[in-house]
Amino acid sequence: MASNGNGIEVHDFEFMSTQVPNGLSKINTKPAEMCNDDTAPAVKVTNVEELHALQRKKASAPTTPRNATNPSTPRSMTPRSLLSEEERQKQQMQSVSASLASLTRESGPQVVKGDPARKRSPPKSVVAPRLDISDSALKFTHVLYNLSPSELYEQAIKFEKGSFITSTGALATLSGAKTGRSPKDKRVVKEETSQDDLWWGKGSPNIEMDEETFLVNRERAVDYLNSLEKVFVNDQFLNWDPENRIKVRIISARAYHSLFMHNMCIRPTPEELEDFGTPDFTIYNAGQFPCNRYTHYMSSSTSIDLNLKRKEMVILGTQYAGEMKKGLFSLMHYLMPKRGILSLHSGCNMGKAGDVALFFGLSGTGKTTLSTDPNRQLIGDDEHCWSNNGVSNIEGGCYAKCIDLSQDKEPEIWNAIKFGTVLENVVFEEHYREVDYTDKSVTENTRAAYPIEYIPNVRLPCVGPHPKNVILLSCDAFGVLPPVSKLTHSQTMYHFISGYTALVAGTVEGVKEPTATFSACFGAAFIMLHPTKYAAMLAEKMQQHGATAWLVNTGWTGGSYGVGTRMKLAHTRKIINAIHDGSLLEAEYVQTPIFNLAVPTEVNGVPSETLQPQNAWSDKKQYNDTLKKLGGLFQKNFEVYADYKVGGDSNLTEKILAAGPRLE
Repeated sequence: MASNGNGIEVHDFEFMSTQVPNGLSKINTKPAEMCNDDTAPAVKVTNVEELHALQRKKASAPTTPRNATNPSTPRSMTPRSLLSEEERQKQQMQSVSASLASLTRESGPQVVKGDPARKRSPPKSVVAPRLDISDSALKFTHVLYNLSPSELYEQAIKFEKGSFITSTGALATLSGAKTGRSPKDKRVVKEETSQDDLWWGKGSPNIEMDEETFLVNRERAVDYLNSLEKVFVNDQFLNWDPENRIKVRIISARAYHSLFMHNMCIRPTPEELEDFGTPDFTIYNAGQFPCNRYTHYMSSSTSIDLNLKRKEMVILGTQYAGEMKKGLFSLMHYLMPKRGILSLHSGCNMGKAGDVALFFGLSGTGKTTLSTDPNRQLIGDDEHCWSNNGVSNIEGGCYAKCIDLSQDKEPEIWNAIKFGTVLENVVFEEHYREVDYTDKSVTENTRAAYPIEYIPNVRLPCVGPHPKNVILLSCDAFGVLPPVSKLTHSQTMYHFISGYTALVAGTVEGVKEPTATFSACFGAAFIMLHPTKYAAMLAEKMQQHGATAWLVNTGWTGGSYGVGTRMKLAHTRKIINAIHDGSLLEAEYVQTPIFNLAVPTEVNGVPSETLQPQNAWSDKKQYNDTLKKLGGLFQKNFEVYADYKVGGDSNLTEKILAAGPRLE
């Protein structure tokens, strides 16, 4: 090292001068030994496309974590794993082609696997051209099959307007004009194989349509999907119980929908995908294309149609992804009870001692908050089955509300919103892409869909033993239900069928007092059978496995909304903890008027005066009047179920009715 005379040190180099044709000297430099040569051989490619080809390894299927998978079902006598990669992919594409077949053609469209943007020469189709029908037979439909989240991100950002990567890595997207479900546009085909089992008529969510109209809508959806240059296909599972899982295929036009279902369904391993075969149920999501509103049974340009006989679902006129999730839940509400398995709209967690608790509750009751407990393993947040094997989650992911989400109140959900998560209809800061969860500019129904393993204390596989406790949550804004009460089996059926909570005043302009809301089985929009059937199955399983039911009020005390105060979350958590550890079973109980609920006289950590709601009211007459009013609302709601007969016998219904409030 030497100085250049200006106080600046320079490296020593050896200088060699060579003569070049123009007479100038060329100076070669040779660094001293202290400098390292980190050069590497040049990449042996001739163009950028070849260089990019080296960037990508052989494709693999996206999977649920290997340590979380269930045992595979027995393979066939000729394992598909013995097939060559080309033969296996050909069989997959033949299956997809058959799914996309028109009703008027003998076979499906020409399909080829892969992104059309990467094709440089005409691909080899799976189905031979059929020149006798139309020019559509001359085109290819490219199938993007079980893409990974990274690939789906690329597709969404390149081709779907409104798709952005947020500051945490989640994919923010828009669901279009519809930002929630369209229950009035949901239809169920009334056909001979299922019509006698399903619940029809007053109070039922099942609005009938005929098979011919379904086929009209199916043809419209399939023709739309076949007209596209590419479609997304997901082959996945429902139900973590390996004995009762269902194979589903989702065919959609948007990367957002494919990523959503990748997260929400159970992701097959590569080995399971090889043996997937023919799906048990198929969704045709052509939501960007409307139905013909002049078609019989249509009430708008949106239609969500379920055909149990054909094992198919068609979506037209709505891009809201939740329609697919809840459509599959409706399917499970039909299929599982037929196998003697109870399907449940509930959260579920398990303690260290193996004690499982089910949580039922409508929006605003605290179901998500109370079922997400750092001291207990989460089995699932929304959809479950209760079979002879115990409980199992139906889904492979979570679909959480995001409005007013904060890291302090719900850290598990907050931390789950990262790469791979779909954020629906949220608003974010343009430069840093930080989401403002308080902003309702697009909708109040902002949502996040993420794989269940993003929750740190999740139980994988998502299965557990038989439940020990069944917790029915209610946010009673009338302020007359006790914070906790123990239910008999008859009361459990009554309150399960009722599915009660109350909307607080102020949520709707002009509302001055609480409004009672009832949703049968805590999920009326998704049930397929009469509510009494699900309630009877619940009571039977509770009795068989020794479970106890509890009614927990997370609403108001000391008066109705506007007068009283909201139950303290800390007190509710103490109550839930006492249920989990079994101490509440040892308490002394007293009966309440009207509803005849058994209320404990003491709960550790909860002021005794709050356990009996009348003690917290200063105006006793107003308490009694409000209690009678709520009892009357329960009775009026139950009128639609009062005439139901099980096998021509009304004894069960009468027993359930007797467990409800008595006003005389």
